[in-house]
Amino acid sequence: MKMTLLPALLFAVMLTPACQAKEKLSELEIHTATGKSIAFKVEVARTGEEQSRGLMFRESLAPNRGMIFPMIPPREASFWMKNTIIPLDMIFVRVDGSIARIAADTVPYSLISESSGEPVAAVLEIGGGQAAKLGIAENDTVKWKNLGK
Repeated sequence: MKMTLLPALLFAVMLTPACQAKEKLSELEIHTATGKSIAFKVEVARTGEEQSRGLMFRESLAPNRGMIFPMIPPREASFWMKNTIIPLDMIFVRVDGSIARIAADTVPYSLISESSGEPVAAVLEIGGGQAAKLGIAENDTVKWKNLGK
């Protein structure tokens, strides 16, 4: 009986977000006005289900990691922190790759919506406070191969 439980447990572990994330990592760079280039490895939230879940229930996020939410077609985006344990910086990215707005250090579990204020092609979530720490600001440029597609 224990032998039949093992494959089921392994399958359940493979379905966890941490295991799924490894398969969906994409690389992007942010180029700052000061000439600095900052690399991130991000999970891509492609489906409606992935976008609804986002980074909810995560207990940590490495400094060079994040999640990107492609907006296809580009549109005004609004996000909240319901069930999100860790603070995040939400970076709203225009179709041309420039940063429209940064919602910095968003409050865990908050139901207050953070809006892009204009149509965007993507929203990038990174650890809370990372944008300021790394010198990322509005109008800096996000380079990601799938941006605007």
